[in-house]
Amino acid sequence: MARKIVAVLAIKAALSCGVIFGQVRPVTPRDNNAAPAPEKIEPPKTPSTLAPDTTGLPIDPNSYIIGPEDILAVKVWREPDLTAAHGVRPDGKITLPLIGDIQAAGLTPARLTEQLKEALRTQLNDPVVEVEVIQVNSKRYTITGGINRPGPYPLVTAKTVFDAIVDAGGFRDFANKSKITILSKDGTITHFNYEKFIKGKNDPKNPNVLLKNGDTVIVKE
Repeated sequence: MARKIVAVLAIKAALSCGVIFGQVRPVTPRDNNAAPAPEKIEPPKTPSTLAPDTTGLPIDPNSYIIGPEDILAVKVWREPDLTAAHGVRPDGKITLPLIGDIQAAGLTPARLTEQLKEALRTQLNDPVVEVEVIQVNSKRYTITGGINRPGPYPLVTAKTVFDAIVDAGGFRDFANKSKITILSKDGTITHFNYEKFIKGKNDPKNPNVLLKNGDTVIVKE
């Protein structure tokens, strides 16, 4: 009986120390002041299939410059295996069957179309190719502050600060409409007086600024 009691006490002691049968239970100290893990940002997902009726965004194929993370619809007539959506990788390239890697970033959709035709002519007889941009991720602006729908917006076509305000649902109740700030990536700061603009006052010092990639529109409250 005494031996059983000693054995039970020995097992309890081993468990309290985290050691039993030669194994150690790791104990991780908890640091209440530790910073939370950074939020993982997922890259934009490319559709796995391309619907036959998929149409591109209303952009000029001769002037829009494709950038990394843009999603393109590549359509090759009578070639379903070559018709698909392609996300432009960070290195600026896309990969197509029969062709392999081909540069897309830095080209217009019209120019990329011609390059794809040239590459496919070695495999197909007079290929008919169409390239459209179906999602813009490489060019965007941000509007923040006293606006109803703040956040980043794709810069698909030319857009002014007035257009950006309208697209963001207009001002909140206590927004300062007379001193809107446009901050560019290069550090340039421009101001826009919405009140004067809507009254039709032609003031060269108050232009309806054309937004550029990376601009931030700040509406103070």
